[in-house]
Order: sequence, then structure tokens, then C-alpha cells
Amino acid sequence: MIPYSVLDLAPVCAGSDAAQSFRNSLDLARHAERLGYQRYWLAEHHNMPGIASAATSVLIGYIAGGTSTMRVGSGGVMLPNHAPLQVAEQFGTLASLYPGRIDLGLGRAPGTDQATAKALRRYFDSAEAFPNDVIELLGYFEPAQPGQAVRAVPGAGLDVPVWLLGSSLFSARLAAMRGLPFAFASHFAPDALSQALDVYRREFRPSARLAKPHAMLALNVVAASTTAEARRLFTTLQQSFVNLRRGKLGLVPPPIDDIESYWSPTEKLGVENALACAVVGDPDSVRKGIAAFVDRFKPDELLLTANIFDHEARLRSFEIAAEAMRGSGEESRRRIA
Repeated sequence: MIPYSVLDLAPVCAGSDAAQSFRNSLDLARHAERLGYQRYWLAEHHNMPGIASAATSVLIGYIAGGTSTMRVGSGGVMLPNHAPLQVAEQFGTLASLYPGRIDLGLGRAPGTDQATAKALRRYFDSAEAFPNDVIELLGYFEPAQPGQAVRAVPGAGLDVPVWLLGSSLFSARLAAMRGLPFAFASHFAPDALSQALDVYRREFRPSARLAKPHAMLALNVVAASTTAEARRLFTTLQQSFVNLRRGKLGLVPPPIDDIESYWSPTEKLGVENALACAVVGDPDSVRKGIAAFVDRFKPDELLLTANIFDHEARLRSFEIAAEAMRGSGEESRRRIA
């Protein structure tokens, strides 16, 4: 059985607010810790009413403080929005408070629109500086040298695992070049998945941080007691993607009975392509779907996400997914034996 983890966007559902979203995230994190999930990652987005994880490092501290063993981190911090020194200080602080439990995943996109990106980092021009920003950030975690003019305090000399995130060949190639673990955003942008994995594994250069390639793939998993109910729960995410394409940003919508009446044929095609990496169904079909995904792409880890409107249904979905992961592992061991 490969390790499995949670990706959370701290969803703000219709009729709720950010404070409730944070309580739900902590409840889910504690639930996931009991279920054997290895990591709990939070994603940085801005100017999106339905996503409350904008202050990602602050929320990571809240989740890490409310759990005890699971790793907690970013999936990811969008580095173009930040000065590398500030990120090193923030995650150096987190690693000092919760040693051995903090991950830093870095993304190249701003995670928002251009106007908001400029408001976040006023001298922002583009993400072209990303490779140099990564090198600078990695340097701040190295032991401070005598006479070093700028150092991260805290941060210097701390063991903070740094991951690169991406949905294209760019970050796959950069992660390989720098000898870093790589996470692919297959949960919403799967088109380049196979190519990116090939590039990363083929071009990987061992580093002091990582001896061999290590790839984690994101997967939508929506599980319920019946496939019909799981498909209904999945309409929340489908509506959200339609709304995003319509420029209609809002809170996370409740599920609906007939998604076909909600989208146009063109919208349906686009959303189904974006969400092609999704396993939706009852426990047995989820187990088989996850096993098929793992057999096809052979990730070193899975990062599971589920944008489900009802909190209790979301907890249950992650519970079924954990059971499916354990079942898939036992099935694989039987095949090998």
C-alpha cells in the first residue's frame, strides 16, 4: 500500500462562513490522522469566496496544532505571490513549532487573477522568476554561513521538505533538475500527467534532499454508500467548475439531482476533461478505481481531495477512501505472493 494524504481547500459552503470552514478542516484533519493519512496539505488561493485557505501558513499552524502525528503542509504556497525569505521564515517557524511534521509544497501559478496577484506582490510581473526563487528559498534552509548577509530566522539549518507542484512539464523538469519530490495536479489539470511523470523520472538528478524520484499524484475521490449518492455529491464539484468557467465566483454549492440540466454540452466536455482523474462511487467501485489509477500511473503517493458540500458526507468519503487504499494494498500483496 502506498501512502495516501489529504488535499484541502478549506471550502466555504453556501450558508456557512470561513470560521466554520476552519473548524471543519480541523475536524477532517483529526479524522484523517486516525484513518492513517500521511499528510494534510492546504492550497493557497485568493479572491475566491468559496476557498478560505488564502493565509496558508497560518492555517497550517492551526491544523498542526490540533493534530499530533500527521505531516501538515502546503499544496501549495504559490511562490510568485511571496518573497522567498518570508516563506522560509514562515515555514521555519512552523518547523520549529512542529518539528518533523511540516511540508512546503511550491507552485508556480499565482492561484488567482492578475489584479489580485499584483495586490499580493506589487512588483509581480510573471512567474518567470520561479526557478531562481526556488533556488533562493532552498538556500535559506541551508545552515547559515559566517558573514552571510541575509538569513532566515528561524529557518536556516532546519529540515523542511520542499516539494514542487505542477500541471505541466515545466515544474516536472525543474523538480528533476533540483532533485526534489514532485506533486502533479491531476485532480483538475490531467492533460500532461503521463508526459510530466516520464520527464520527471527520466531526468531526475539525485540531491542532498532526495536520492531517487518521488512523485505524488492528486486524485478526486468522492465515495458514499451507493454509487448514486456519490455521483450526486460529486455534482458540487462539477457545478463549481462550471461556475468558474462562467466567471461566477461564489460559495461552494449544494449537490443537485440533475447535473445535465445545469451545464451546456460544451461546458460538460470541458469539466469532464478537467475532472478526468476522479473516482466516484460506492466502496467497492472506489477501491477498484483507486487501484486502477495506481496501476496505470504508479505514483509513490496519492493526494486525495473531495470537495463535498455536507461535512459529515465528506468525513465518510475520506473514511471509505482510506478503507479502499488499505484494501488495494492487500489485493496488491496477494497478487505479488
